[in-house]
Amino acid sequence: MLQLTPDILVRAYAAGVFPMAESADDPELFWVDPRRRGILPLDAFHVARRLRRVVRRRIFEIRCDSAFEDVIRACARAREKRPNTWINDEIVRLYAALFARGAAHSVECWRDGNLVGGLYGVSLGAVFFGESMFSCESDASKVALVHLVARLRAGGFRLLDTQFLTPHLARFGGIEISRRHYHRLLAEALSYRAVFSSTLPEDAGGDPLSVLQSSTLTS
Repeated sequence: MLQLTPDILVRAYAAGVFPMAESADDPELFWVDPRRRGILPLDAFHVARRLRRVVRRRIFEIRCDSAFEDVIRACARAREKRPNTWINDEIVRLYAALFARGAAHSVECWRDGNLVGGLYGVSLGAVFFGESMFSCESDASKVALVHLVARLRAGGFRLLDTQFLTPHLARFGGIEISRRHYHRLLAEALSYRAVFSSTLPEDAGGDPLSVLQSSTLTS
């Protein structure tokens, strides 16, 4: 079996493919290039009224990149609503290596000193490839997603790849596009450079909704 490296992984993402495992216990990985690809258009991101109220209450402390490996392992953990996951030890090793070189990031929700939700993904050019999210408290992963999109908007990202479209992501404005269309968007976005910031712009006052309502995204 070919030993994957961070360099191979980066090239794969640039070509539009990503690795998965059959299960958390399966040591092998396989490449995926979906016929129908899920994306979340950054200029059409929708936050429901109830979630807006949750975000404004600031019940979670938001951190970025402070517990990256813990986020991956939490995403890999079996839960009642998700008894099986595709994240094995090899995935953890590879993405931790990407994080160490600044090519992967996490957005985390903390409460009373405990990590209660978050997400992680890969950053390349002006593309963010969302990998997985988890939540131990109501709305934690949703709040993390709002903060992620606000940071992507502020940092000049042009494409948020969600790999697949789920009903959960569709509620935020996620759509499904053809493989050919995705590869065109990917090539264009990779030609730009974006910056992932752990903090929101000062003029947003720490409010991601303020960023989302602004016109920071270049068409």
